[in-house]
Amino acid sequence: MISKIFIHRPRLAFVISIVLVIAGLISIFSLPVSQYPNITPPQVQVSSTYTGASADVVTKTVVEPLENQVNGVEDMIYMSSTGGNDGSQNTMVTFYSGTNGDMNTVNTQNRVSLATPQLPDSVKRQGITVKQKSTNMLMVINLYSPKNTYDSIFLSNYALINIQNEMLRIRGVADVKILGELDYSMRIWLDSDKLASLGVSPQEVTNAIQAQNVQAAAGQIGLPPSPPGQANQIMIQVKGRLEFPEEFAEIVVRARPDGSQIKIKDIAKVELGSFSYQSFGERDNMPGLNLAIYQLPSANGLQIADAAYKKMKELEKYFPPDLKYSINYDTTQFVRRSIKEVVFTLFVAVFLVIGVVFLFLQDWRAVVVPTLAVPVSLIGTFAALLAMGYSINLVSLFGLILAIGIVVDDAIVVVENCKRLMRDEGLDPVRATEKTMEQVTNPIVATTFVLMAMFIPVCFLPGISGAMYRQFAITISCAVLISAINALSLSPALCATLLKPEEKEPLLPFRMFNKFFDWITLGFASASEMFARRAFLGVFFLGACLWGSSWLYDKIPTGFIPDEDMGIFFVNVQLPEAASVERTHAAVKKATDKVLSTEGVDHVLTVTGYNMIDQVNNPNNALLIVTLKDWDQRKAPNLVQKSIMHKLQGELNVIPDAAFFCFPLPAIPGLGTAGGLSFILEDLHGVDPQIMAQILAAFLTEAKKEPAIGTAYSTYSASVPQIYLEIDREKVMKLEMSLSDVFNALQTYLGSYYVNDFNKYGQVFKVMLQSQGQLRKDASDIMGIYVRNSKGKMVPMGTLATAKIVFGPQTMLRYNMYQAVRINGSTAPGASSGDAMAAFERIAKNVLPEGFKYEWTDMSYQELEAAGKTGFIFALALAFIYLFLVGQYESWMIPIAIMLSVPVALLGSLAFLLILGVENNIYTQIGFVLLFGMTCKTEILIVEFAMHMREGGMGIVQSAIEARKTRFRAVVMTGTAFILGVMPLVIAVGAGAESRRCLGTAVFGGMIVGEVLGTIMTPMFYVAIQWLREKVGGWKPPTDAKTADAAKPTENKAAT
Repeated sequence: MISKIFIHRPRLAFVISIVLVIAGLISIFSLPVSQYPNITPPQVQVSSTYTGASADVVTKTVVEPLENQVNGVEDMIYMSSTGGNDGSQNTMVTFYSGTNGDMNTVNTQNRVSLATPQLPDSVKRQGITVKQKSTNMLMVINLYSPKNTYDSIFLSNYALINIQNEMLRIRGVADVKILGELDYSMRIWLDSDKLASLGVSPQEVTNAIQAQNVQAAAGQIGLPPSPPGQANQIMIQVKGRLEFPEEFAEIVVRARPDGSQIKIKDIAKVELGSFSYQSFGERDNMPGLNLAIYQLPSANGLQIADAAYKKMKELEKYFPPDLKYSINYDTTQFVRRSIKEVVFTLFVAVFLVIGVVFLFLQDWRAVVVPTLAVPVSLIGTFAALLAMGYSINLVSLFGLILAIGIVVDDAIVVVENCKRLMRDEGLDPVRATEKTMEQVTNPIVATTFVLMAMFIPVCFLPGISGAMYRQFAITISCAVLISAINALSLSPALCATLLKPEEKEPLLPFRMFNKFFDWITLGFASASEMFARRAFLGVFFLGACLWGSSWLYDKIPTGFIPDEDMGIFFVNVQLPEAASVERTHAAVKKATDKVLSTEGVDHVLTVTGYNMIDQVNNPNNALLIVTLKDWDQRKAPNLVQKSIMHKLQGELNVIPDAAFFCFPLPAIPGLGTAGGLSFILEDLHGVDPQIMAQILAAFLTEAKKEPAIGTAYSTYSASVPQIYLEIDREKVMKLEMSLSDVFNALQTYLGSYYVNDFNKYGQVFKVMLQSQGQLRKDASDIMGIYVRNSKGKMVPMGTLATAKIVFGPQTMLRYNMYQAVRINGSTAPGASSGDAMAAFERIAKNVLPEGFKYEWTDMSYQELEAAGKTGFIFALALAFIYLFLVGQYESWMIPIAIMLSVPVALLGSLAFLLILGVENNIYTQIGFVLLFGMTCKTEILIVEFAMHMREGGMGIVQSAIEARKTRFRAVVMTGTAFILGVMPLVIAVGAGAESRRCLGTAVFGGMIVGEVLGTIMTPMFYVAIQWLREKVGGWKPPTDAKTADAAKPTENKAAT
């Protein structure tokens, strides 16, 4: 027996424990800290710009060629693309969790290269960006001028030049994006009337700029090889690229034969303006600049945030007067606060567990043994996490909280048995410890194997749910393994060293507790004996538990990961189609005032002209980022995030001329742009967008009728007024004109045309041509555009084309290469995401015609993937528990007696979930798996001693009753310690409380019912299985057994 070494050499045990603690303490400061393990699927973004193109043109000429090549790239899950009327193209490719993000980027880049030759020249000249990116907007830095000294263009470019590049160099940052960016551009505002009168075409202006704004390499004087005696070598400098508006204004467009010239200043206004004027940001209705930082899926958000705060402190020193910054949107604050709450819960749980142990053992010397086991096991676990490449996150900390009640169990078993032997048999501490280890070593090893066995299969599950289970499993398993090592080394060493025989009567409070406990013991003994003598009732009881569990499981709402009060949420604003940015801004100001007046709200950041859900610039859309006050200031039920969102959803919709949709952040950062449900309607045959809009309207109408769906919302519309120009191509040819010149004139005057670049402030900016604003106000201005033919004659557009109003989409979405529509939804109060998803699918089956299908994406896709694995996980966990017990006891039947209490505990867990209104999600399922192991661990203590006594010759029923009686105090003590250890999770409040409550409730309810009913029923289950084992399997007790204590546990001579 290995424990004898430590009983007689206690310092060796102390050294082992000290080494574990030191290694764990060092690891704590080396481990990365994050909200979750690395579970976010890697994403690669492919983006480009086709200036002046419509959503339809972008989709057909840019999106489709790119998708055709990128589709099927290695490890891809799904792909979504958007094309906007702002000319933007964005394709996001999502890969399986755990794949290499760098390789994903390289593979995608190779596919994009194959599509590049098919893209328009304008797109190729401006460039196609392929980079690894996450949709996780980690934090937003807001620049503002308290005295309004600086306008939005200055703020945007100051951030671009002085802050954006600094942030991009922070390790783990995927992208730094200015929300509502207004990058500098040399804007050449053409006067189309003057161009027509002078016979100048837009292409002629473009050619002039390209010829005269060019970087030149003029060479050197004296550059080798040179003649002998060359004394100097001098570089030649010339004015190549221009820099100032005045210089561009002097560019000669045409030189006439008479020596006169037409310069740009004669036909246009030139200014240093903005590349785009379609969106801009504000803070609390004051001018501001919002700089969003996105993290890589594999990066550590807390480290990025710390580095960003530090960098901003450095950069602030160089700010010009009246320029300030604030960071109101910071998702890491929720993570920090959640971890702080969990750590506090950890200490509370330790205190409660130690209190329970002291109440039962009533001896400070005895309490020291399990008390020391807790820090050694928990701190030592950090060393194991570091060695295996894991992090400190909410999941691992949850595992440690639950491990408190587990790791203390083994030490309790040892010290409680020592005290019992010293009290009942009068043994000295050393001999009592030796005999204790002879009796409990096998149960300790068995329970350790059981708890580790149930987590072995879940460690190999793929996907997000597999990563969550794996982190939890590794944490618990490491803690349990170290606890077992402590129980076989440190605990016996401490018992032999510290324990003393009881010499005086316990204090009055303890005597009162002992009398109460004796009364409880007597009641349980009577009930247990009654059932043990009527073992046939076990069949009916077990059947009732299984039926009840099945019924409750179907009744409990389902989900994936609960939406937390993160202190931040979004509001999407949508005005009627074709609404201008000015109209949108007016609605945003009204909404911001209303939100700021709401109790619990801290700040509001806005981006007018930006669609967050589709991530494109739309003039009739806006985004509100609402940050709430600290959780300590929002403890009232009406001030939690869900309540504030629900209240504002109703209040904002009274604002005329606008629709508002409040939605939370994704529960898993980087998994989509919005929390809630993400549903995709797909058109398989490429029907007209108007038909798509009709089907969408019918779908949303039905969704409003579903009680499980709170809101169903889509930004898609096919009723955006558009002007369709019918160009007479035959007439174009007759007038000796080029169709490309016609299109070029339209793009230059009405869209904008990218000519080339110029340098300023150490950056490269674009030179853009466009008509002056007053010359493109309405449809009539189109007909006043002139195009030059081959003879130099200016032909008005009115003679070449006719215009009519048509309707189409503002943004076009494609999902997995099909034309698609995204529907975002939320659950109704009291309903779960599983209920809402089922309602969506029912509607789809009833509403969608032939040629249409649906898919789930983002969080909803992951929830659907995880849902099918739950039963498989439970089955695997139970199977591995059974197999390990078979190996431990060399019996096929004894493990059944131990595991028959699992349905009892599961029934209690499900009942508590239903009563407390907690949904069945990944946290509760983790709790179920742990509950299986803890239930078996508890019953092993009883069944092991019953086997021990039966092998000694005692009758089946009597051995079961005596085992329950002998181990009842230890079972109740360990069970109560575990229950109180998880109780802080059940009553959790504040940041991250939803997850803690889900996990705690599942385990808390199951352990209470398992302790109460399982303790009574386990002797009955043992009697029934042992009777079958002997009558059917032919097992017989050893003939040479003398007493129940003479046989060692699990020394079975035959397997059945």
